[in-house]
Amino acid sequence: MKVLYAIQGTGNGHISRAREVIPYLKQYCNLDILISGTQADVELPYHIKYKLSGVGFTFGKKGGIDVGKSIKNLHPIKFVKDIFEIPVKNYDLVINDYEPVSAWACKMHKINCVAISHQASFLSEQTPRIKKRDKFAENVLKNYAPCTDKVAFHFAKYDSFIHTPVIRSEVRNIAVTNKEHITVYLPAYADEILLQHFNNIKGAQFEVFSKHTNKAYTIKNVMVKPVLNTDFINSLASSNGLITNGGFESPAEASFLGKKVMCIPMDNQYEQKCNAKAFKLLGGTRVKKIDINFYSKVENWLDNGKAIEVNYKDETKDIIESIINNYSK
Repeated sequence: MKVLYAIQGTGNGHISRAREVIPYLKQYCNLDILISGTQADVELPYHIKYKLSGVGFTFGKKGGIDVGKSIKNLHPIKFVKDIFEIPVKNYDLVINDYEPVSAWACKMHKINCVAISHQASFLSEQTPRIKKRDKFAENVLKNYAPCTDKVAFHFAKYDSFIHTPVIRSEVRNIAVTNKEHITVYLPAYADEILLQHFNNIKGAQFEVFSKHTNKAYTIKNVMVKPVLNTDFINSLASSNGLITNGGFESPAEASFLGKKVMCIPMDNQYEQKCNAKAFKLLGGTRVKKIDINFYSKVENWLDNGKAIEVNYKDETKDIIESIINNYSK
């Protein structure tokens, strides 16, 4: 059976999940890999047959997306050209982690395309949303990478096709300690903004992983580091908690390690707002934005925040085996 595994390269979560999925796919099929987008900090140690620009976004420095750079990096003509040129007809099945080029090529050629992503959870009405729905964002989530079947991941099993998160092996197997520092990953904020707040919090140490520096440095109680996969995992496993955006994988991994988490969704990012709402419903901490009162919210969280209890079993092998068996008949 010949399978194309197509991965969204914008964001670390898709690549992190792929590192767990690929070894099992290789056991069951003849596999080729496609990646579109280039914003991830996690490396994928496998041969990539197709590398495409795709459609993604660039992190800004004030809490949201850098719209100018994101538009500049869009290549709509090439995107359409890639849809027509990707040879999905050469494959028995396409497994798709929110990757739009191959998904639309499959739709055009009527090829089976199984979504295997966190975003696929929004195909269920049972997945938590914020009170005020964004109809445009909902349409994007549902149509960005169309599929013929779906396997989704979220903080809890909200629907029959939704599974708990895929936790990376290096996270599952790492020794957990507590050196009392707080690990921070807020890629949409400039270092200066974060330092302004964290430097005011006495008695706490912070390790900030930044997309805006290539060199580590320390100012008072804050160490700022470039985003490196192993360094981040080691920091998280030995931390007293995580402050991060409204993404999916980082809060899930931190919760798996028994760490308390503060989620701050990116500005104008509907999916992250919904993720943070879901996390709050489970007992986690959500802060809607960084403002002049942020440092006091962090101080309160340091004193009173608690980790949510999770049971994230390793279901990856069973999920992949089930997909392959369903389409190899």
